[in-house]
Amino acid sequence: MRPSTVAQTPAAPSADALAHFACRLSLETDCADVAASMRDGTKDFVLLHVVGSPEAYNTRHIPGAQHLPHRQITAERMAEWPKDTLFVVYCAGPHCNGADRAALRLAELGRPVKLMLGGITGWADEGFTFASGGAPGSLLGQSGVAAQVA
Repeated sequence: MRPSTVAQTPAAPSADALAHFACRLSLETDCADVAASMRDGTKDFVLLHVVGSPEAYNTRHIPGAQHLPHRQITAERMAEWPKDTLFVVYCAGPHCNGADRAALRLAELGRPVKLMLGGITGWADEGFTFASGGAPGSLLGQSGVAAQVA
């Protein structure tokens, strides 16, 4: 009997898998982890909405996210945060590479960064609420209800 197409290529040794997945998790996070951190009030990263116009951000963004298009990520702009600040970047979704561009720029500037997988599309797929308006907003309670921050 022939092996399935899944089993035709043997699985990597556990040590290789450990290194691979640890590396991925050091570079990426997901919508559920971001939402959980925001709901419980953990403020150990800055969430950046890195694509679109101010009007698009005002229409819909992830609660707590600051609008900073990847083209505006400069050493001068980033100086407002301590050098060890962790940034989590997101864009429109899997069809958009704006978050990759932002992550690359932050890494070039020596800043810690993770990409939030799925972006706005992933956030919507998880059923999380969006904020609107010019303020970042916040994600409150277990219900995922968005509230604006004055």
